[in-house]
Amino acid sequence: MHEPLTVGAAAAQSGWSARMLRYLEEAGLVLPRRTPAGYRLYGLAELNRLRTVRDLRRRFGVELTELAFARRLWRERDLREAVDAWLAAADDATSWVEWEQRKHERLLAA
Repeated sequence: MHEPLTVGAAAAQSGWSARMLRYLEEAGLVLPRRTPAGYRLYGLAELNRLRTVRDLRRRFGVELTELAFARRLWRERDLREAVDAWLAAADDATSWVEWEQRKHERLLAA
């Protein structure tokens, strides 16, 4: 069994800095367990996620903020539906203009 690593040890093993590991946690991309005292513990699953994040960035040229948004989009149904509607409207220029106009009307009415 793999022994959990502290943030410093996980940083050294993964190639990410301790500061970046904290950022990745804040962004919801890698969520380490916590000890009762609040220390982060990185197990094999978290180390694999760190490798996967690095691989996604290299292979697809995406930024961490884009990955964090993709995760949020996947988890939040209302946001996903709003983005889907916007993308569908954007495919048709006339629909997109109408969608933008309705959006501004809703904002002014609020």
